[in-house]
Amino acid sequence: MAERGGRGGSGGHGSLDKSITLPPDEIFRNLENAKRFAIDIGGSLTKLAYYSTVQHKVARVRSFDHSGKDIENEPLYEISVQEEITARLHFIKFENTYIETCLDFIKDHLVNTETKVIKATGGGAYKFKDLIEKKLGLKVDKEDVMTCLIKGCNFVLRNIPHEVFAYQKDSDTEFRFQTNHPNIFPYLLVNIGSGVSIVKVETEDKFEWIGGSSIGGGTFWGLGALLTKTKKFDELLQLASKGQHTNVDMLVKDVYGGACQTLGLSGNLIASSFGKSTTADKEFSKEDMAKSLLHMISNDIGQLACLYAKLHNLDKIYFGGFFIRGHPVTMRTITYSINFFSKGEVQALFLRHEGYLGAIGAFLKGAEQDNPNQYSWGENYAGSSGLMSSTSPDVYPMQRTRSGTFDMLEMDRLERPLVNLPLLKDPSTYIPDTVDLTDDAMARKYWLTCFEEALDGVAKRAAASQPDSTDALERAEKFRQKYWNKLQTLRQQPFAYGTLTVRSLLDTREHCLNEFNFPDPYSKVKQKENGIALKCFQSVIESLDSLGWEERQFALVKGLLAGNVFDWGAKAVSDVLESEPQFGFEEAKSKLQERPWLEDSYSQWLERLKEGPPHKCALIFADNSGIDIILGVFPFVRELLSRGTEVILACNSGPALNDVTYSESLIVTERIAAMDPVIQSALREEKLLLVQTGSSSPCLDLSRLDKGLAVLVRERKTDLVIIEGMGRAIHTNYYAALKCESLKLAVIKNSWLADRLGGKIFSVIFKYEVPCK
Repeated sequence: MAERGGRGGSGGHGSLDKSITLPPDEIFRNLENAKRFAIDIGGSLTKLAYYSTVQHKVARVRSFDHSGKDIENEPLYEISVQEEITARLHFIKFENTYIETCLDFIKDHLVNTETKVIKATGGGAYKFKDLIEKKLGLKVDKEDVMTCLIKGCNFVLRNIPHEVFAYQKDSDTEFRFQTNHPNIFPYLLVNIGSGVSIVKVETEDKFEWIGGSSIGGGTFWGLGALLTKTKKFDELLQLASKGQHTNVDMLVKDVYGGACQTLGLSGNLIASSFGKSTTADKEFSKEDMAKSLLHMISNDIGQLACLYAKLHNLDKIYFGGFFIRGHPVTMRTITYSINFFSKGEVQALFLRHEGYLGAIGAFLKGAEQDNPNQYSWGENYAGSSGLMSSTSPDVYPMQRTRSGTFDMLEMDRLERPLVNLPLLKDPSTYIPDTVDLTDDAMARKYWLTCFEEALDGVAKRAAASQPDSTDALERAEKFRQKYWNKLQTLRQQPFAYGTLTVRSLLDTREHCLNEFNFPDPYSKVKQKENGIALKCFQSVIESLDSLGWEERQFALVKGLLAGNVFDWGAKAVSDVLESEPQFGFEEAKSKLQERPWLEDSYSQWLERLKEGPPHKCALIFADNSGIDIILGVFPFVRELLSRGTEVILACNSGPALNDVTYSESLIVTERIAAMDPVIQSALREEKLLLVQTGSSSPCLDLSRLDKGLAVLVRERKTDLVIIEGMGRAIHTNYYAALKCESLKLAVIKNSWLADRLGGKIFSVIFKYEVPCK
């Protein structure tokens, strides 16, 4: 069904608005590098998609050639900031009234487009075909609407973790986001346009239309116009949101005088839509009639969808089409209908980017020769508008006051495909994040304030990391302002980018830093701390080797925990590190909580080492650079290797705070191997393997890891997973269930969080878990 919709102005080219001013840095970003276009034009909204190359800065590290030199005072490695070209998908949604101005803008800013064709879908693709071809000089190639919708739906379900949500009436947060199942098929797509199309989607390319109805959005619009004389779709919905349907509808209690016990029907159920109009001798309000009509259409669609879902044994129903368009009153009535007719067995699900599905699908059709589905894509929070509730229309002032109503979505192509960790016990129920800030108002208020208070320091650190740049201060201020605006949006709309978590706040900050070319503000700090820690490595190893076996095991764990104290992302630690430069490994050990720890299963771990066979292979997710990885992690790695356990050491693919990156770990490991025969031998015999996680986050999502890491985990029959650090083991994965043994270790470096968990600052988490057999 073609989209039709809201605000007028779609009647002819003469009514198109040319007065709007478009800021290119906010709306059509990177347009000068656009390579391919697609467009989806409905009755009131246009969705434009284009692929562009984005040039941005990345931090690179390269080992110095130290041969024959006195390296005592030389830096460990060279840091350089280089330009890198990456791929980005841009999706922009705007009202049709602005289409001519937007096409003129695109034409004026296009420089090196490769495409001669623009893929188009939607009913308006026919209407505006001549205008598009005239303005852009591109041939319009029309694509089937339903094929595009399904391709777009598959794409967002696969690539955006917090895409799907259920709508909850009268809840503190309207949107309840769902965990994406690793297998997205099969599902039912109910597209409510002028009528209703119900499609069963079984695989990427296999789907069939299994039913539908002529009673859909067009029915609501048409009858609504006749009943209320209101011609605009959004205005009709606005009337419905203010109406009281019980003034018009006949209820069960109006027929039976109360509930119908025999049939088990509540007295408040609708027995007959518009039933009171046959007997009442009065005029009904426009609002009440619109509400009654909305209930009638929604209930009909809900029952139909339920019947088809049961007939085809499907439990996932996604609703889309112009009838939905994010309107709370519509989602609420459909949700109620589905819940009632399915007796709670089927859930009505909606998509955060439902409006972009057609444009995404049309783009994918045009890009098939590039095989975009072979890549993983990630939402760029810095350039995306986010989901907006109708209750707060002014939370995106930049887009809305300067540019009319524009929505943006940006997706970055990731270097490597991402997959689940094969050791997850149940990928379909895995939730990375420990606390849902969307639900927890007190935690949300604390963490948003925490990130606001840290912002000036982050901006200062970013500017200081590029002392030779003339515009570093200006870019740092732009970063500060952009991230501040994001935080204010999230205060009002905590669900804007899906479930709000500490991880999403950290990731949004990293995206904004990258947006203004601050790829690694802590690169110099990490370089210095890695160099200092390496000088202490041999003495730490000698000290450990002098201990008896049991004493050494505890010293190794204490070293791991002490190393984890060195986290520049924690204010309590960064304040100490800045004010006390001499603060080191031994000082960190003295800060640790004495046993028994806040979470303490060390005795069980020790017993496992004593009584059980060596593990086949351990996967370790490392956290910070410097003392953490060199004096904490590597001695632990060395002990495992000495026991006959192979080790996979996984580090971030890209920088985040002072976390160690894969490229830095290669240099550090090379230097350690030159000092230590155990490490050297393990590298040579491939019993110690260094891999990248596919992530550039201070936290860890075990459902989106580098495919090469997953392959290695399977090949080496990994039977122990070690996750260290507050971001990876507390903010995320604290409750993660694995198929094998696991260790989750962290030092709590935030007073509020420690208090919430029943501890104090520098309390210790040591969680050894064995899966149930």
